[in-house]
Amino acid sequence: MSIYLNKDSRVIVQGITGGEGTKHTALMLKAGTQVVGGVNARKAGTSVTHDDVTLPVYGTVEEAMKETGADVSIVFVPPAFTKDAVVEAIEAGIGLVVVITEGVPVQDSAEFWALAQSKVDADGKQVTRIIGPNCPGIITPGESLVGITPANITGKGGVGLVSKSGTLTYQMMFELRDLGFSTAIGIGGDPVIGTTHIDALAAFEADPETKAIVMIGEIGGDAEERAAEFIKANVTKPMVGYVAGFTAPEGKTMGHAGAIVSGSAGTAQAKKEALEAAGVKVGKTPSETASLLREVYASL
Repeated sequence: MSIYLNKDSRVIVQGITGGEGTKHTALMLKAGTQVVGGVNARKAGTSVTHDDVTLPVYGTVEEAMKETGADVSIVFVPPAFTKDAVVEAIEAGIGLVVVITEGVPVQDSAEFWALAQSKVDADGKQVTRIIGPNCPGIITPGESLVGITPANITGKGGVGLVSKSGTLTYQMMFELRDLGFSTAIGIGGDPVIGTTHIDALAAFEADPETKAIVMIGEIGGDAEERAAEFIKANVTKPMVGYVAGFTAPEGKTMGHAGAIVSGSAGTAQAKKEALEAAGVKVGKTPSETASLLREVYASL
């Protein structure tokens, strides 16, 4: 099992002919992802070849979905065009959009987030899930990679990982590579993102193959405090956490656009205390966090 992504997911790449799209399409294919085509309005009707795989390029997401049965899209387009690309995917009704692009204007993210929220099916469930922007994407090891996470870091296992940070995602996956992961998801560190810690935690809680959960947060905002409240009420699986930014100076944005601290709100210490109050063991470093997870895992 996994969350949001598995071996049957059929993936299209918006921006498949660009530099990043080309590089990461090749890596996703190598990881076993079912990439079935790409989208570039200016190059519709052409194709791209990676080793022995030839992928058609379509003019629109709608056309790509109709021709290939795609249910996932990954967006590799410059920040100025990201909103249009994501809106097009939402309007086409694709199930999952992974937005890798960094530097997307917050207003644009807010607009496509609101659009996705407004599109629901007959059961009232949101049709399109967004992961990102400014994120490494999602990987279900051994099955599918939609994003830029190195696929050779780890194998399949029972740990679920949700993280605001790309590099800390990779580090945690490497440190726990012998245990393996059900799914690892990088949600991004911008002020407005699609999938939140809480969304991923709920999915991991419901996934029978996920035995324990690692959550990585960072300074700024109150996402981790809200996640702590959710954990207290809804998560029964053992959890460990890490909060990046214990040494960050107050009032200065650190790394991610969302990582800014106001007064005592949003500090690493405040987040650590909130998570610990919810029963989550919090490490002071990524390595210590990995050790805590090992202890928890050994007792399962």
